Amino acid sequence: MAEATATKSPVVPLAAFAGGAVVALLVGVWGSTHEPTLEPLLLLGFGSMIAMKVYLAAAAAVIAIGQVLGGLWLYGKLGVAAPPWLGTAHRLSGALAVLLATPVALNCLWALGFQAGGDVSTRVAIHSVVGCAVYGALVVKVVAVHNRRGPGWLLPVAGGLLFATLIVAVWTSAVWYVGDSGWPSVTAVE
Repeated sequence: MAEATATKSPVVPLAAFAGGAVVALLVGVWGSTHEPTLEPLLLLGFGSMIAMKVYLAAAAAVIAIGQVLGGLWLYGKLGVAAPPWLGTAHRLSGALAVLLATPVALNCLWALGFQAGGDVSTRVAIHSVVGCAVYGALVVKVVAVHNRRGPGWLLPVAGGLLFATLIVAVWTSAVWYVGDSGWPSVTAVE
């Protein structure tokens, strides 16, 4: 018996991007209405919030670079056949990147809130907007991964969007901090 092929639907990317936009908007609204505590929510064994944020964000960015390379390899774009374990490694490392980035985002929103406009620097405003967009892009990527009815371009576009937003968020925070102040002490309270 021949296996039925799911019909590709333009509704899938529309729903994915609409859902992602709603999530990003809700994260931003919560961050702008929540009164910032200026205190960390959790430190995960680090001596300061900045150390936790810089190291976890940097690790998530390194994994994200590996994700792009793994995705290109899985799609046959590197000219070498992908090993059979690569799909599993790609999924697990993607989950790890999200796990590492989530406490960073929680601390940003809890302690600092969403900051844009007024006397806020351009870097901080971009970081606030793009930081919220990371979680919207994550929704788009999850829908793309788990829905077989989306067009073939949806998964690579969703992966690229998630990568781009994460890298901009890390660049406007951890990379900026390290460039300005150096790597923070892992254990010292700052």
